[in-house]
Amino acid sequence: MNAFSLFNRLLDRLEETLIALLMAAATLIIFVAVVHRYLAGFAIPGVQDWLLSLNLSWAQELTIFMFVWMAKFGAAYGVRTGIHVGVDVLVNRLSPPRRKPVILFGLLAGALFTGVIASFGANFVWHLSQTEQTTPDLEWPAWMVYLAIPLGSGLMCYRFLQVAWRFQRDGELPHHDPGQVEGLDEPLPNDPHGDGMHPRYPQGGAQ
Repeated sequence: MNAFSLFNRLLDRLEETLIALLMAAATLIIFVAVVHRYLAGFAIPGVQDWLLSLNLSWAQELTIFMFVWMAKFGAAYGVRTGIHVGVDVLVNRLSPPRRKPVILFGLLAGALFTGVIASFGANFVWHLSQTEQTTPDLEWPAWMVYLAIPLGSGLMCYRFLQVAWRFQRDGELPHHDPGQVEGLDEPLPNDPHGDGMHPRYPQGGAQ
């Protein structure tokens, strides 16, 4: 395994781990905040006073920031795994020799767009870091939150270039099969007369 392949594997693992941690942490914080708000309404001696003394006003703001970061890095993950929705009816009607440059153009256009967003985002974050602007509840430096724009868009640009390079080399695009269930050795067969998304079960099985 060369250094470039190792870098991509580490980047893939870091990307997946970050998304999973953000999702888990945001879910836990929302759960704790809801339970706290619910239990604080009960007049339980001692317990109610203790709950009211806990300040969780920052929870909503923090979860919003987490979901923003998760969305930015999740978009890059979507490019790598091919789960983004795309309208390819006209592209699929083209012959293979004509289809390839059209697909490459779309991938490179995505890389250009996300690269421009990353560049403008980095410039915005730099100027914001020169100010003393902070978030309302957490009072964090605002540039830390907006850092998701250049980092997420930059990673997405890299993923577009990565997919374009592999497509140019092998002629294959990442593809997500909605009929495949993770954990099964063999994906469930789809009904050829169905909608292409719901699995076909054997006769007498689950419907």
